[in-house]
Amino acid sequence: MKTADLVDEHDDRVRLCDRPWRRFGRVRSFWGPVATVRCFEDNALLKKALQERGDGRVMVVDGGGSTRCALIGDQIAAILAAGGWAGIVLNGAIRDSAEIDAMPVGVFCLGTTPKKSAKDGGGHRNVPIEFGGVEFRPGAYVYCDADGVLVSAEALLARPGGSLELHAGIP
Repeated sequence: MKTADLVDEHDDRVRLCDRPWRRFGRVRSFWGPVATVRCFEDNALLKKALQERGDGRVMVVDGGGSTRCALIGDQIAAILAAGGWAGIVLNGAIRDSAEIDAMPVGVFCLGTTPKKSAKDGGGHRNVPIEFGGVEFRPGAYVYCDADGVLVSAEALLARPGGSLELHAGIP
Protein backbone atom coordinates (compact mmCIF):
# COMPACT_ATOMS: atom_id res chain seq x y z
CA MET A 1 0.00 0.00 0.00
CA LYS A 2 1.34 3.41 -0.97
CA THR A 3 -0.49 6.65 -0.32
CA ALA A 4 0.28 7.72 -3.90
CA ASP A 5 -1.57 4.62 -5.16
CA LEU A 6 -4.51 5.35 -2.87
CA VAL A 7 -4.78 8.86 -4.30
CA ASP A 8 -4.53 7.54 -7.86
CA GLU A 9 -7.25 4.93 -7.33
CA HIS A 10 -9.49 6.63 -4.76
CA ASP A 11 -8.93 10.37 -4.93
CA ASP A 12 -12.63 10.93 -4.24
CA ARG A 13 -12.42 8.84 -1.03
CA VAL A 14 -9.21 10.13 0.56
CA ARG A 15 -8.18 13.48 2.02
CA LEU A 16 -4.61 14.69 2.44
CA CYS A 17 -3.55 15.92 5.87
CA ASP A 18 -1.36 18.85 4.88
CA ARG A 19 1.30 19.19 7.60
CA PRO A 20 5.14 19.23 7.43
CA TRP A 21 5.56 15.67 8.75
CA ARG A 22 8.72 14.16 10.18
CA ARG A 23 8.92 10.37 10.53
CA PHE A 24 10.55 8.43 13.33
CA GLY A 25 10.77 4.75 14.24
CA ARG A 26 11.61 1.61 12.30
CA VAL A 27 8.01 1.24 11.09
CA ARG A 28 8.18 3.46 8.01
CA SER A 29 4.54 3.13 6.87
CA PHE A 30 1.36 2.09 8.64
CA TRP A 31 -2.39 2.30 8.45
CA GLY A 32 -5.48 1.41 10.45
CA PRO A 33 -8.63 2.63 12.13
CA VAL A 34 -8.38 5.98 13.89
CA ALA A 35 -8.44 6.51 17.66
CA THR A 36 -8.13 10.12 18.82
CA VAL A 37 -6.82 12.25 21.67
CA ARG A 38 -6.90 16.04 21.87
CA CYS A 39 -4.43 17.44 24.39
CA PHE A 40 -2.30 20.57 24.56
CA GLU A 41 1.16 20.41 26.10
CA ASP A 42 -0.05 17.68 28.51
CA ASN A 43 0.47 14.00 27.73
CA ALA A 44 -1.18 12.24 30.71
CA LEU A 45 -4.41 11.45 28.83
CA LEU A 46 -2.44 10.26 25.79
CA LYS A 47 -0.33 7.93 27.91
CA LYS A 48 -3.46 6.50 29.53
CA ALA A 49 -5.10 5.94 26.12
CA LEU A 50 -2.00 4.18 24.75
CA GLN A 51 -1.94 1.82 27.73
CA GLU A 52 -5.11 0.24 26.31
CA ARG A 53 -4.73 -2.35 23.54
CA GLY A 54 -4.35 -0.75 20.14
CA ASP A 55 -5.58 -3.74 18.13
CA GLY A 56 -4.03 -2.33 14.94
CA ARG A 57 -5.47 1.16 15.37
CA VAL A 58 -3.59 4.38 14.69
CA MET A 59 -3.56 6.95 17.47
CA VAL A 60 -4.14 10.43 16.04
CA VAL A 61 -3.29 13.23 18.46
CA ASP A 62 -4.12 16.90 18.13
CA GLY A 63 -1.52 18.62 20.26
CA GLY A 64 -2.51 22.00 18.86
CA GLY A 65 0.57 22.03 16.64
CA SER A 66 2.77 22.95 19.60
CA THR A 67 6.47 22.17 19.38
CA ARG A 68 7.28 23.88 22.71
CA CYS A 69 7.11 20.57 24.58
CA ALA A 70 6.98 16.90 23.64
CA LEU A 71 3.87 14.77 23.98
CA ILE A 72 5.86 11.57 23.35
CA GLY A 73 9.25 10.45 24.59
CA ASP A 74 10.97 7.07 24.60
CA GLN A 75 8.86 5.74 27.50
CA ILE A 76 5.52 6.47 25.84
CA ALA A 77 6.88 5.21 22.51
CA ALA A 78 7.71 1.91 24.26
CA ILE A 79 4.09 1.70 25.44
CA LEU A 80 2.96 2.35 21.85
CA ALA A 81 5.26 -0.40 20.54
CA ALA A 82 4.14 -2.97 23.11
CA GLY A 83 0.44 -2.17 22.93
CA GLY A 84 -0.56 -3.38 19.48
CA TRP A 85 -0.86 0.11 17.94
CA ALA A 86 -0.15 0.41 14.22
CA GLY A 87 1.42 3.84 14.77
CA ILE A 88 0.81 7.41 15.86
CA VAL A 89 0.16 10.67 14.01
CA LEU A 90 0.97 13.61 16.26
CA ASN A 91 0.12 17.24 15.53
CA GLY A 92 2.89 18.18 17.95
CA ALA A 93 6.43 17.26 18.97
CA ILE A 94 8.39 14.34 20.37
CA ARG A 95 11.60 14.07 22.38
CA ASP A 96 14.16 11.25 22.69
CA SER A 97 14.05 11.18 18.90
CA ALA A 98 17.20 9.08 18.40
CA GLU A 99 15.87 6.39 20.75
CA ILE A 100 12.41 6.45 19.16
CA ASP A 101 13.93 6.21 15.68
CA ALA A 102 15.53 2.89 16.69
CA MET A 103 12.28 1.46 18.12
CA PRO A 104 9.74 -0.79 16.34
CA VAL A 105 7.17 2.03 16.12
CA GLY A 106 5.76 4.34 13.47
CA VAL A 107 5.63 8.02 14.44
CA PHE A 108 4.61 10.99 12.31
CA CYS A 109 5.04 14.33 14.10
CA LEU A 110 5.82 17.98 13.46
CA GLY A 111 9.22 18.09 15.13
CA THR A 112 11.37 17.52 18.19
CA THR A 113 12.13 19.32 21.42
CA PRO A 114 13.92 18.32 24.62
CA LYS A 115 11.22 19.80 26.88
CA LYS A 116 8.68 17.42 28.46
CA SER A 117 4.97 18.15 28.75
CA ALA A 118 2.72 18.68 31.74
CA LYS A 119 1.06 15.65 33.36
CA ASP A 120 -2.27 17.11 34.52
CA GLY A 121 -4.57 14.88 32.45
CA GLY A 122 -6.34 17.56 30.44
CA GLY A 123 -7.85 16.86 27.04
CA HIS A 124 -10.44 14.69 25.31
CA ARG A 125 -10.51 11.14 23.91
CA ASN A 126 -12.44 9.58 21.06
CA VAL A 127 -13.69 12.89 19.68
CA PRO A 128 -13.42 14.22 16.13
CA ILE A 129 -10.29 16.34 15.75
CA GLU A 130 -9.17 18.54 12.91
CA PHE A 131 -5.77 19.67 11.66
CA GLY A 132 -3.97 19.88 8.35
CA GLY A 133 -7.25 20.59 6.57
CA VAL A 134 -8.90 17.25 7.44
CA GLU A 135 -11.09 15.83 10.15
CA PHE A 136 -10.10 12.63 11.92
CA ARG A 137 -13.09 10.73 13.30
CA PRO A 138 -12.70 7.67 15.50
CA GLY A 139 -13.26 4.63 13.29
CA ALA A 140 -12.19 6.34 10.04
CA TYR A 141 -8.95 5.08 8.48
CA VAL A 142 -5.56 6.75 8.24
CA TYR A 143 -2.72 5.81 5.88
CA CYS A 144 0.85 7.01 6.48
CA ASP A 145 4.01 6.62 4.42
CA ALA A 146 6.95 8.63 3.08
CA ASP A 147 4.63 10.67 0.86
CA GLY A 148 2.26 11.81 3.61
CA VAL A 149 -0.87 11.13 5.63
CA LEU A 150 -4.29 10.34 4.13
CA VAL A 151 -7.70 9.88 5.77
CA SER A 152 -10.62 7.83 4.44
CA ALA A 153 -14.02 7.03 5.88
CA GLU A 154 -13.57 3.45 4.61
CA ALA A 155 -10.79 0.88 4.77
CA LEU A 156 -8.87 0.70 1.49
CA LEU A 157 -6.66 -2.36 1.19
CA ALA A 158 -3.96 -3.16 -1.33
CA ARG A 159 -4.14 -6.57 -3.00
CA PRO A 160 -1.06 -8.30 -4.39
CA GLY A 161 -0.03 -6.55 -7.57
CA GLY A 162 -0.81 -3.10 -6.23
CA SER A 163 -4.51 -2.78 -7.07
CA LEU A 164 -6.78 -1.50 -4.34
CA GLU A 165 -10.16 -2.61 -3.16
CA LEU A 166 -12.75 -1.35 -0.73
CA HIS A 167 -12.76 -3.54 2.36
CA ALA A 168 -14.97 -3.39 5.42
CA GLY A 169 -13.46 -4.22 8.77
CA ILE A 170 -10.21 -3.89 10.60
CA PRO A 171 -7.03 -4.71 8.65
